[in-house]
Amino acid sequence: DLHLCATRDDTLEDADALVICTEWKNFRVVDFEWLASKLRARVVIDGRNLYNPEHLAAAGLHYSGIGLRHIAPEGLRP
Repeated sequence: DLHLCATRDDTLEDADALVICTEWKNFRVVDFEWLASKLRARVVIDGRNLYNPEHLAAAGLHYSGIGLRHIAPEGLRP
């Protein structure tokens, strides 16, 4: 099923992860603490490398960017 959302924030309701496939301006600025509170699995896959991996990890998010190594939150790093 396709579910359309009115706002960027609406897309995160009941979401496990966030996959970024656009470089649009309204997706570039995100409060990562807020984002971490919305995602059940706290996973961000950044197809445009918009975000600083260390900032996401500091907010408790797992980060994977295209061509970049996976970054995990401090307590979950190997």
